[in-house]
Amino acid sequence: MLIQWYPGHMHKASKEIKAILPEIDLIIEVLDARIPFSSQNPMIGKLRGDKPCIKVLNKSDLADPELTLHWQDYLEQEQGVKTLAVTSGQPEKIRQITALCHKMVTKRAGEQIHALIMGIPNVGKSTLINILAARTIAKTGNEPAITKMLQRIDIGNGIILLDSPGMLWANLENKNTGYRLATTGAIKDTAIQHDDIAAFLAEFLLQHYPETVKARFQLTQLPEHEAGLLEVIGKQRGCLRAGGKIDGDKVAKIILSEFRTGTLGKMTMETPAMMVQELAELEIIRAEKAAKKLLRKQKRK
Repeated sequence: MLIQWYPGHMHKASKEIKAILPEIDLIIEVLDARIPFSSQNPMIGKLRGDKPCIKVLNKSDLADPELTLHWQDYLEQEQGVKTLAVTSGQPEKIRQITALCHKMVTKRAGEQIHALIMGIPNVGKSTLINILAARTIAKTGNEPAITKMLQRIDIGNGIILLDSPGMLWANLENKNTGYRLATTGAIKDTAIQHDDIAAFLAEFLLQHYPETVKARFQLTQLPEHEAGLLEVIGKQRGCLRAGGKIDGDKVAKIILSEFRTGTLGKMTMETPAMMVQELAELEIIRAEKAAKKLLRKQKRK
């Protein structure tokens, strides 16, 4: 199943960003450290040109620290890109963004740097802005789509931030990207099926963090499939319906909550190597779709 969530305010903000980009000196893109690739907006890659870009890997306290370092090395191979891994509990480290802006953009005395700050929904962008501005400006909340419009914010130190709403993009072509965004909470829960997303997460946990799963749920042996893992968790946590059947929705919400809060442990859902493989597979899918479309046109003629 392809997951899509693109409310009207995101479409509007996307058009506004394209219009103001020529006036922007630098882009600050806030990524989720657990999904550094899936949380990157492809529009920025297409439109930023040679503008410098700071990629802030937020929520790094929830991510696998070794993989975060690996991602930073990988992302900084791109010209004009610098990275910073932070958490909301590290205000001093977050304030390093200001110095990094001045390091990456040269301005004459008295001139201000105009920086566009953007990120996917629920990535913690508003909290970062409030720390940078040293006052509460941006609304924060533990759900996606709090900010609805572009805001111009003077954070001092010669920097003007243009804050955009949490944004996804119109077409989440890569199926896994949609599932990862839903797993981390970037897509509103009302737009997803919890049991479907939880099955995706359970499969990921069995493949990549089996020992962590054993320790967390006190298992001597792991189930072979994701359905078995969800059933075990459901029995442990008393998620039962009449007749002793597992309440799939309750189990799903438990495992998703424990992942999102870091209760399951520090985890990263993707690596650069995984993304190279998935992009290659996506190119094959695109080519097949293009071939089918061409064939339909030829038949109509």
